[in-house]
Amino acid sequence: MKKQRTKMAKTSYPSSKTNFFDLLSEEIIFIILDYLNYTNPQDRKSFSLVSKSFYSVESKHRRTLKPLRSEYLPSILNRYSQISTVDLTLCPRITDYSLSIIASTYANTLHFVDLSRSKFFSGDGLAVLVANCVNLKGLDLSNSMNLRDSAVAAIGEAKNLENLWLGRCKFVTDIGIGCIAVGCPKLKLINLKWCLGIGDLGIELVAVKCKELRSLDLSYLPITSKCLPAILKLQYLEELFLEGCFGIDDDSLAALKQGSKSLKTLDMSSCENVSDTGLSSLTSGTGCLQQLTLAYGSPVTLDLARSLQRLSKLQSIKLDGCLVTCSGLQAIGNHCASLRELSVSKCSGVTDEGMSSLVKKQKELRKLDITCCRQLTCVSIAHIAYSCTSLTSLKMESCTLVPREAFVLLGRKCHLLEELDFTDNEIDDEGLKSISKCSRLSILKLGICLNITDEGLCHIGNRCSKLVELDLYRSMEITDLGITAIAHGCPGLEMINMSYCKAVTDASLISMSKCVKLNTFECRGCPLITSLGIAAVAVGCKHLTKLDIKKCVNINDFGVLPLVHFSHNLKEVPCVSELPV
Repeated sequence: MKKQRTKMAKTSYPSSKTNFFDLLSEEIIFIILDYLNYTNPQDRKSFSLVSKSFYSVESKHRRTLKPLRSEYLPSILNRYSQISTVDLTLCPRITDYSLSIIASTYANTLHFVDLSRSKFFSGDGLAVLVANCVNLKGLDLSNSMNLRDSAVAAIGEAKNLENLWLGRCKFVTDIGIGCIAVGCPKLKLINLKWCLGIGDLGIELVAVKCKELRSLDLSYLPITSKCLPAILKLQYLEELFLEGCFGIDDDSLAALKQGSKSLKTLDMSSCENVSDTGLSSLTSGTGCLQQLTLAYGSPVTLDLARSLQRLSKLQSIKLDGCLVTCSGLQAIGNHCASLRELSVSKCSGVTDEGMSSLVKKQKELRKLDITCCRQLTCVSIAHIAYSCTSLTSLKMESCTLVPREAFVLLGRKCHLLEELDFTDNEIDDEGLKSISKCSRLSILKLGICLNITDEGLCHIGNRCSKLVELDLYRSMEITDLGITAIAHGCPGLEMINMSYCKAVTDASLISMSKCVKLNTFECRGCPLITSLGIAAVAVGCKHLTKLDIKKCVNINDFGVLPLVHFSHNLKEVPCVSELPV
């Protein structure tokens, strides 16, 4: 016993002053930081303030940088040495000097730069960036409307570039895009939407030189079908966007010998000169097509629907804003048996007969958008409920002929629903009680639903714990009782709109302050809300990025000041001078 006691006495234990975190390896701390970044990126800031060692490790671990102001760049770049992605969308004033210090600091690590909202840089800055950052793979120059061919030509030196966005660069011509095509053969994605100076010649050169292209966006370009043969020969092309390409028509498409065998996504929205004849020519041999968008185009007739028959793998069709015939919808139901997504939002001509015949054979449909299909009644909703029991998303804003009873049926039959848009409908508390059985519900829009009350919201709060977005815009019967039930039952709520719910008071805002993930809060036109409620939200919801308190007549300086102190992520702090005194 004495020997054992002596041995125990000699055993050394860490002292009370030992920092156990110092015993963790750098790899383990990196794993912790990965988890923090996944759950809540803001927690990384708190983590780095724990100790000097944590501050140092967090600096080494960070790979993405999104500075708030360009003048802070030098000090920020000195701290973080392993950055691969620089997002400058919050820095509108980026000069050539800013690009030069970024290029010199991250010459070996930088892979992606986002300049889509930045100005004041020129081709000289881009040239320095490209020359120094040899591993650059992605560059977003969207909305750089002052860039010309001379500046864009510098990008051609980025030999390893894979992704390039040039949307709305209206002064770039065939010469500029030609330099890029010749110098960047590894490009896999090019977005040229609204680049009005680029025509058939430039696009043909891109298709010939960039053999590895996967995604090509040519929306609203003044191109014709002359460049399409070269595009359709691209061996790996999966996404092609031709929205608003008015120069493409049936006659020119008829000359195409074959379509793209690798194409999976095709967007022909607003191509008014393309009918079923042209579509058939374009999709000939395109057996892999999965997503097709024909919004705001030619009427959806029987012939157009039949042209889809050969597309056996088609899973998504979007016909928003088109004139739809009953026979067209019936044919789509018959010929497209594997549909997962269908959108006929704002389509004229959608009737109960056409919709019912379509959904009867779509047992695997997951997403359905019938927004503003004002001729639909309970007949269509009944067929949807009984046939499409696997629905995860249903959007039916302003389907004003659908009675209250139809919403009860949806809740009984479609238990997998995750997103619902019932804006401007006749749903009532019984409908919400039935919908609350959808335990996976994460997005619920109930704006201008005048028949719902606190009773219905309480059912949602008690059963739909995964709710992250709730819209109650102008739902006039909602009071503090319903909002409090949501706040207690849906702790993960990220967005709520209670604008013009005039019976709501500070009690609702105090309860919402417990939803720590809340980032968007709209309470415009709520006269009973005061500075006390806004202060509670500011203290409790530190991730708030958007706040709308216009026309809240009882909010003054005492409500705005806590926002300045606690809500550091707000994109815009409400101006006191704009609020009622």
